Amino acid sequence: MKKISMKCRCVYQGHKGAFALVCHEGVGGWGSVEESTGIITERGHELQGISVKDKVLVFPYAKGSCGWAKAFQNMAHFHANPAAMIVVAIDNRSALGAVTMRTPTVTDVEGDPLTVIETGDWVDVNADEGLITIMKQE
Repeated sequence: MKKISMKCRCVYQGHKGAFALVCHEGVGGWGSVEESTGIITERGHELQGISVKDKVLVFPYAKGSCGWAKAFQNMAHFHANPAAMIVVAIDNRSALGAVTMRTPTVTDVEGDPLTVIETGDWVDVNADEGLITIMKQE
């Protein structure tokens, strides 16, 4: 196993580890995700048909309306939310989504998480200490 550490900034506190789900396009909320399962339903999206539930969701930015927070709050109600999130460009939608889900979330990562982290890597997000640890298979 190869271990990589990256410093980051906390958006919402907490410490969780899970397998990564990396997305290179924006993630929508309301109307783009099945709230009871966490499955991305947006047509043509690279994650269409894949659930974000219990994964470390790594994505560049949020897209869509302010319904993002409500959709992600509902996901938390159904226990279908990501274990943690790494957001490259945080904005009010993704920050509010993190808070309403109570999901450890970080941003301002030292380096580009979209080129370092791959789907399936084990990722430990320690928002409390501002540290991401990635475990890669060699």
